[in-house]
Amino acid sequence: MAINTDGALLAHPPLSSCCVTQFSVGEPCSRKSPDLGEYDPLTQADSDESEDDLVLNLQQKNGGVKNGKSPLGEAPEPDSDAEVAGAGKPRLSEVTPEGYPLEPLGALEQKAASSIVSYVRTSVFLLMLVVSMVLVLVLLVCAFLIPCPPRDLHSTWSRHLGPQGGGDLSPLDLADVNGDGLRDVLLSFVPSGNGSASGVSRPPAVLVCLSGMNGSTLWSSPLPEEARDITCLDLTPGDMAKTVCLVTGTHKMLSAFNGTSGKAMWTLNPNYLSNGTLAAPAVVLPDVDEDGVRDLAVLAFGDLQQDLCFLLVSGRTGSPVGRPVKYNIVGVGNLIGPQVYITASGATYILFGFGNIQAVALRDIFIQAQNRDNLPPSLQIEEPEWEKQRSVNLSELIDVYSDGVELLQMVKAPDSNSSNLLITTRQGLVLLRGQNLTPSWVLGLQGPFSRCPTPCIAVPCGFSVSMCFLKSLAGERLVMVVDGDSGLVTWSYSIPCHMKETPATSAATVEQKSVFLFWAEGLSAASPNPDVVLGTGPPSLHHLYLLHPTFPSILLDLANATGTVTASEVGINDLWKDAFYVTRTTGSEGHPAPLVVSKLSLRWALMEGQMVQLEETTPKIGRGELRRFLSRIKFVDSPYQVTSLGKKVSGYS
Repeated sequence: MAINTDGALLAHPPLSSCCVTQFSVGEPCSRKSPDLGEYDPLTQADSDESEDDLVLNLQQKNGGVKNGKSPLGEAPEPDSDAEVAGAGKPRLSEVTPEGYPLEPLGALEQKAASSIVSYVRTSVFLLMLVVSMVLVLVLLVCAFLIPCPPRDLHSTWSRHLGPQGGGDLSPLDLADVNGDGLRDVLLSFVPSGNGSASGVSRPPAVLVCLSGMNGSTLWSSPLPEEARDITCLDLTPGDMAKTVCLVTGTHKMLSAFNGTSGKAMWTLNPNYLSNGTLAAPAVVLPDVDEDGVRDLAVLAFGDLQQDLCFLLVSGRTGSPVGRPVKYNIVGVGNLIGPQVYITASGATYILFGFGNIQAVALRDIFIQAQNRDNLPPSLQIEEPEWEKQRSVNLSELIDVYSDGVELLQMVKAPDSNSSNLLITTRQGLVLLRGQNLTPSWVLGLQGPFSRCPTPCIAVPCGFSVSMCFLKSLAGERLVMVVDGDSGLVTWSYSIPCHMKETPATSAATVEQKSVFLFWAEGLSAASPNPDVVLGTGPPSLHHLYLLHPTFPSILLDLANATGTVTASEVGINDLWKDAFYVTRTTGSEGHPAPLVVSKLSLRWALMEGQMVQLEETTPKIGRGELRRFLSRIKFVDSPYQVTSLGKKVSGYS
């Protein structure tokens, strides 16, 4: 189709004829097709319109003229016949051999880029899927190969060890000897009968280690005599540290056992004690022989009770470090100590006495034992304030306190790296500053008073240190909580208790507070007479009560026992922030019963315990509020520990 100079539309034959006929108005085409006959302009006009539409559509698809315009929007020249004729000829690059148009170059590039992006996305997805599957497989393998830590939130067990054959002592200690993260139980007892029908003799005593997880026996070792003390510690500092259990006997036995295997590492030759007898458990010293292992000191009686001698013992081999050093002590009362005290400056002293407290410098003992003045670096330090306390004649002994001492304890001072001395006397309590041995406060107690057993606690509570004590009266005990800064009694209560000695202990929480645990007979609800508290059970049934300082009017009844609780210890499960309470129980007086060792999880017991209301409060404390508070309690090891110089020897006075 073309346009003449007059604007008339010129028709052309179909594209299939592969030619374009040019004509002008007034010149009819007389050319005949051999197949179609004579050309009819009127008929051809109708077919030309459809053919023109097809041509326009093809041109639009292939980037040709659109609506009479070129792709750049420029109109073609109306009088250019050559261009009109050329527009009707398809280019070779725009038509396939089959007659179909090709896609433009831009479209091909877009399709290629799209296919690359799709390929990359698929590859990344598959790669991430493979990595995820590998990680899942690795986690599954690790879950099977690495054992899960024991969940001890609710571990409560009881182990019967059979009847005892005698012995008044109840040594008990806790230490993780198998490396499972839970502290195990070590104790010694005298088995029932020392012989059998076959004539095979049994050992006088047995040292047993029970698993802290389930109470099973990890190992046991025979002892040549009854043990008075078991202390497990690391004598070798650093990475090579391993648990060593020191066992002190009632006569001349001092042995070190491997905590993992239970095998004896060494035993002190009793000939080194001459005619003497061990007066108290061994104490741990700094490394005085410079072999990389901390050493020991033992205190032994001489021919007379007042004649005491110190013997330094190597912690590596058990051999004496020098000769025995004798002291003649003047005093009346129970044996106090010995115990090691290290001052803030690093000077080392040993405290001991009979009804009084005296101190001797470790450097003086070492000089006499070695008979030389060449001291190791750890013994070259002196404490000027302590040295001032020596008597006028420059005696080797330093007088610390001399007024009817019943018990001596070391309380870690919260504001220094030293300890204070808490002294229980017949008249009351005295706290001495460890820096200069001057009294910080004195608490006088009236009425009959016997020696205070193991204190409950000495940990910081704000800026104060709280401690719990027990006072024996006729058939009852007075439980007190004393402020360590001022010596004032912040809480007290009388409880019925007919046990000869009632173990008392405590556990520290993450809030730097403490819970107190003690045994008593069953308590009733608040009585109209505040001075009288009636028991709710038979006298032979004793209950374990817990006091939290946040609720001083409430006690929690955690457990009960029909026998006599002779020893107890509290351990901490660091992984689950839980504390567990281990007791050693025997039959009551006149009613022999087998030795029973029990373990109780405190967090579990707190939720299951019964509430005992000591007095009415306003507003009243509900059970739900108390349970919500107790469920949030977490226990930790207290950095402010109490070291008692008399608890291990309380049975020997």
